[in-house]
Amino acid sequence: MELNIAGIVDDSIVDGDGCRLTVFVQGCHRRCHGCQNPETQPMEGGRRIDTADILAKVKANPLLAGVTFSGGEPFLQPAPLAALARAVHALGLDVWSYSGFTLDELLERAEKDKATAALLNEIDVLVDGPYEEAERDLTLHFRGSRNQRVIDMNATRKTKKIQLLYED
Repeated sequence: MELNIAGIVDDSIVDGDGCRLTVFVQGCHRRCHGCQNPETQPMEGGRRIDTADILAKVKANPLLAGVTFSGGEPFLQPAPLAALARAVHALGLDVWSYSGFTLDELLERAEKDKATAALLNEIDVLVDGPYEEAERDLTLHFRGSRNQRVIDMNATRKTKKIQLLYED
């Protein structure tokens, strides 16, 4: 399957726990003021890449703890990312995703869209909510503003109640 991406960082230590391969998808409608990745916002642009090529990069790096989807907005390309996430899990690695949508918004979208539901079910950790510059705080773990949450999705699915990974 193909994705439209802005780029890939092969060995990030700022996009989740451990060494990660981070996929920056192209396209986001939110246009958050102060966005860290404004070049990923336009829906046009970026480059097409097959998820098999991304998976090959993952397999080539034995130091990876997992893969992170960032952007842009990953949930605008849920089908190929869900397939990639399943393949990453098959390698024993975890999957993090950033989203400008809140978990409640994603759950609502998932009720109408199977691809969104599939991607949401594959995410181990979700950093949710739009970036809000007025809430900016550089001391937070893996998020840019206080309104965003780092959600342990496995624990959340198990307890049916939002479980935060970091509550700083």
